[in-house]
Amino acid sequence: MSTISIIGSGGMATAVASRIAKAGHTVEVVSRDPAKAKALANKLAAGATTGTYGATPTGDIVILAVPYSSAAAVVAEFGDALDGKVIIDITNPVSPDATGLVTPAGSSGVQEIAKGASAGARFVKAFNTIFGHVLAKGGRLDAFIAADDEEAKARVSTFLESLELRPLDVGGLNMAQTLEALGLMMIGLAKNGAGSWDIAMKVDIG
Repeated sequence: MSTISIIGSGGMATAVASRIAKAGHTVEVVSRDPAKAKALANKLAAGATTGTYGATPTGDIVILAVPYSSAAAVVAEFGDALDGKVIIDITNPVSPDATGLVTPAGSSGVQEIAKGASAGARFVKAFNTIFGHVLAKGGRLDAFIAADDEEAKARVSTFLESLELRPLDVGGLNMAQTLEALGLMMIGLAKNGAGSWDIAMKVDIG
């Protein structure tokens, strides 16, 4: 297995990191708050480590697990330290009242984040349609991915499979705005039609 770096130490970072650790990967936790990074690494056990915020992450795959409102700033602060890395953006650019997306028309959150990144960073959209607590429960789930870089997409697909998730390629990074809208729809479904947050999107392929 390999080392996967996670930038962030909140609820979604914890859920993703837990699933990764259970799959046998080594997790490197990176946070602006070293104490929070250490606390999450200790919770994960299984050889989890902490990294220095702004320094080059150990993992070739880096998961951006911070709120969308701060994601672009975080990526900009890392700068060239993310050069050559595959960056998985899991954010949903949802308005505070969860009634819409805050991204410009025709663009997605990950495309806006990537504007301030090192030219060598390769972005993939994934995990944003799976609620953290559902991901943490385990079980086979569908994971939609979008990216322009085919090699990065293939690596993320293999990684997702190692987590016992089923990667479903929806196309280029331009499709990320559709995945983010799907993330918003999942929130609306949980609040209204489903009446529960214990839901996941599944595709039946006949």
